[in-house]
Amino acid sequence: MFVDKARIFVKGGKGGDGCVSFRREKYVPAGGPDGGDGGKGGSVIFEVDEGLRTLMDFRYKKKYIAQNGENGRGKKQFGKNGEDLVLKVPPGTIVRDEKTNLIIADLVENGQRAVIAKGGKGGKGNIHFATSTRQAPNFAESGSLPDERWVILELKLLADVGLIGFPNVGKSTILATVTSAKPKIANYHFTTIKPNLGVVEVDNKSFVLADIPGLIEGAHEGIGLGLEFLRHVERTKLLVHVVDISGIEGRDPIDDFDKINGELRQYAEKLSKKPQVVVANKMDLVQSEEVYKSFEQEMNKRGYEVFGVSAATGKGLKELIRYIAKRLDEIEEIPVVEEEETFKYYTIQENDQEEIIVRKENNYYILEGKRIEKLFYSTNFDDMDSLRYFQNFLVKKGIVDKLKELGIQDGDTVKIFDFEFEFYD
Repeated sequence: MFVDKARIFVKGGKGGDGCVSFRREKYVPAGGPDGGDGGKGGSVIFEVDEGLRTLMDFRYKKKYIAQNGENGRGKKQFGKNGEDLVLKVPPGTIVRDEKTNLIIADLVENGQRAVIAKGGKGGKGNIHFATSTRQAPNFAESGSLPDERWVILELKLLADVGLIGFPNVGKSTILATVTSAKPKIANYHFTTIKPNLGVVEVDNKSFVLADIPGLIEGAHEGIGLGLEFLRHVERTKLLVHVVDISGIEGRDPIDDFDKINGELRQYAEKLSKKPQVVVANKMDLVQSEEVYKSFEQEMNKRGYEVFGVSAATGKGLKELIRYIAKRLDEIEEIPVVEEEETFKYYTIQENDQEEIIVRKENNYYILEGKRIEKLFYSTNFDDMDSLRYFQNFLVKKGIVDKLKELGIQDGDTVKIFDFEFEFYD
């Protein structure tokens, strides 16, 4: 089965907590702090594997969480870093942040990597908080919280050649005939609702051929399978435009050809300028040779090479495949930009966790944010030095000033998560 879109949750590992420890060696009656740092949490990393052709692995498992960092230990022993979680994806995978719909990574080349959810930093042990006046700090820093997000994976085929055309013109039959692919084939519209891939081998050369879902009018506006279709056309080097020359369904091949190219043009101008080879299929059903000759002359006037074939009998397909292989050697691959959004990349900010939100709700003054959460759980409220460190942090970061701007008075309640404190300046 070909799966070209998936929605998954990724989360890095939490950083390990710093350790509160003091030297306890014999003959050292007043040993100083020796708590080690916590290890860094593992990150969720996507890596391109050219052996994959589908996002099938992400269809059933939806959540991926990297390993947490180990907590620090005494004797200045650092905690072990959490292992990164490496997820393999096929070439041509785009990773979007679901919340913003912006692109986090565009993964094309084999071995290419992108960090999608960073692990949290390890917390500092109490050895870092010793000063000339605070020689026995009874507190350490908690590990940072990791990045977590829902992401959308989209696979854009990296096929060399794309078969395009209206539904039921014989694209799947051509693919099945010239490759070992086994697409579902039947005589009704929209048989192909997912792209099919096959490898064509001819004259000691090979190329990847994609049978892409049929197109209808209005596709550039998302009607039918339109946008799903057009997304897969972008990275092909050559388009093989298949039309039904027999007209047995009452369709005009020239009109069909113009409509398909019109949809390509309205979706992206560069897309419509890709090299095309025109294939007049179902020649075995043509009543008059003049029908094909008239079509061929019109296409030749427009600068297109035309091949009359019969996918059902195999007639003309060898000549077509040899011509395609020759054209591919002559074409330089030009990346197609289908929309402005391609340039809008999601930037993972280093200070995302640093923001502390200060707000007033009813009679409470509330502090929120990952940074305040980390500080809060690092504080030993039974220890005066730790409490003083906590208070000094709030002053240095301007939190106390923000509370005053909101009108806080002595005796008012400050709420941090489920804990309440009385404010005194």
